[in-house]
Amino acid sequence: MNTMNIKNWKSVASLLSAAALALALAGCGNATTNEGSGASQQPAQEQSQEQTTTDLKTQYPLTVTDATGETFTFEKAPAKIVSVSPAETESLFALGLDEQIVGVSDFDDYPEAATTKPKMGGVSKPNEESIIAADADIVFTGISMNEEAVKKFRDLGIVIFKTDPKSVDDVANNIETFGQITDTQEKAQELIAKMKQDVTDVTEAVKAVKPEEKKNVYVEFSPGWTVGKGEFMDELITLAGGNNVASDLQGWNEINEENIIAANPDVILYANDVIDENSKTLDQIIKARSGWDQITAVKDDAVIGLDANLLSRPGPRVTEGLKAVAKAIYPDLFQ
Repeated sequence: MNTMNIKNWKSVASLLSAAALALALAGCGNATTNEGSGASQQPAQEQSQEQTTTDLKTQYPLTVTDATGETFTFEKAPAKIVSVSPAETESLFALGLDEQIVGVSDFDDYPEAATTKPKMGGVSKPNEESIIAADADIVFTGISMNEEAVKKFRDLGIVIFKTDPKSVDDVANNIETFGQITDTQEKAQELIAKMKQDVTDVTEAVKAVKPEEKKNVYVEFSPGWTVGKGEFMDELITLAGGNNVASDLQGWNEINEENIIAANPDVILYANDVIDENSKTLDQIIKARSGWDQITAVKDDAVIGLDANLLSRPGPRVTEGLKAVAKAIYPDLFQ
């Protein structure tokens, strides 16, 4: 597998566990899955105070539980926030928390305001000194940081709230929880309503596709890496009316080229900003593989690049990614 230029990891760094990240960058190693693969859903996120739908002001103290089962009680909205996950950073900015955000990961590039924030290091192993110096009330992290790393930071007295979204609903639930924690619930509900409408628009558009007419889809977000069941990217394909040809796998996996050829996908989706060390784009890498010229998607020129951030980040734009996936699979239904 070719090694990818490090600058192009920004679009997919929010996806992988530390082990998978290291393997993909090194371009070698055995197939691994993201931590937590196979979990059916996020742990329940609880609130200590009952609220009516018309009262969107958070009532403190507030108690919530994160994806690791850790419970947090907030006496007030956090004044200083660090996020070391591009997806969580997008969510927090979308909630209007620019002034409260005092640090982001090295890979955070959206929105533009995130690029001006102090950098806290990588997504799987952030810089301890930088995070301690930021003196944040809470640090948000996502699926790229494993629980061992989270525990290490907690042992240092750092409050880390971890997410591990497996579905669009999980992403929406996380945004709702962030809104509760930061007392931005009204904005959170606006974001969630927009996401739900996007899902409805897509599922309504593809519902007329008969089971026997559903297209087989293969997605490659990094050279040699695809996704199986139990992750949000697989759900995007399903919601868009496609069949993921890697659905026999669980979580994030290195591909078996012979299996993909045998599956003969009708459509191949890829992250469009990936460039390897030889300046080859991901579609060029895919089309150059031995035997892949016989795949229907390649013969029919249905190898389609998508915005890598929309495809790979489980944040507020994940349903924009869903729409892009659906349009790529069934262009006639999305004029």
